[in-house]
Amino acid sequence: MSHIAVERNRRKQMNEHLKVLRSLTPCFYVKRGDQASIIGGVIEFIKELHHVLQSLESTKKRKSLSPSPGPSPRPFKVTPPPDGSFGFDHVKELSACCNSSIADVEAKISGSNVILRTISRRIPGQVTKIITTLENLSFEIIHLNISSMDDTVLYSFVIKIGLECQLSVEELAIEVQHSFN
Repeated sequence: MSHIAVERNRRKQMNEHLKVLRSLTPCFYVKRGDQASIIGGVIEFIKELHHVLQSLESTKKRKSLSPSPGPSPRPFKVTPPPDGSFGFDHVKELSACCNSSIADVEAKISGSNVILRTISRRIPGQVTKIITTLENLSFEIIHLNISSMDDTVLYSFVIKIGLECQLSVEELAIEVQHSFN
């Protein structure tokens, strides 16, 4: 085969693989159809799945140890962007976790949005309790993703911070944790 035919075949194969990647990734992660956006979205989705795996492993360890009586908040931590750069397009994120034997709650603030993740055993009506809590705290829910495996469920929210909201990220994590009680 000529070089042109080999290159055409390679591009065709790349486009097919990108279509498959896009179809396997929730639409929230891929906002545009160009190659860079698809690959970037897939990377974010894989990071989310990795987080789910870590949370499940943490839950498994916690179940093997004696359960703690109540939520235990961890202090704020500043997380640099993954590539280590601090340009204008990168904003430092504030995050807090609040873990208990019932659920793990993580809240990350970046700009005017909050990424909120909870992982727990499946509790009927729990997502409604979380949504009610967020709305009572003046948050607007932009996106909700629910992932479950066996008896474990992960709720991932993207929420907009309302003007009336006066909570810190740590207080938000604690309030959401209280919705599990």
